[in-house]
Amino acid sequence: MFDFPPLIVYAVILVVFVAANLILTHLIGPKKRTPVKQMPYESGMDPVGDARQPFNVRFCLVAILYLVFDVELLFLYPWAVSAFVDDPQASGGIPVELRGAVFGIMLAFTATLVIAYVYAWRKGVFKWR
Repeated sequence: MFDFPPLIVYAVILVVFVAANLILTHLIGPKKRTPVKQMPYESGMDPVGDARQPFNVRFCLVAILYLVFDVELLFLYPWAVSAFVDDPQASGGIPVELRGAVFGIMLAFTATLVIAYVYAWRKGVFKWR
């Protein structure tokens, strides 16, 4: 219970810092508005065309698949690190009696992702025509 005052002090300092930066930016920032400053930034190039044009849905599909397999790695990496700790005295490792069950769960998790990958492959998500 006595560990909270440093966190509260840190939160207050954080809020004051953010508020001070917002206020200082508003007060001493540039005020002159020009057409060049009002243009959207496009990686150093002049923007061409309308930003509201339709784009291919495959970009969204690839992004979703990336997130799925990225999250898979987020689950697999800590399991792999903690499952193969050889020292029984090491903290954070999976107990020996639970390693078989956890391994089976991870195999089921990986099999589910492989099924999703095969399904996406069969639907032609990875083909760019």
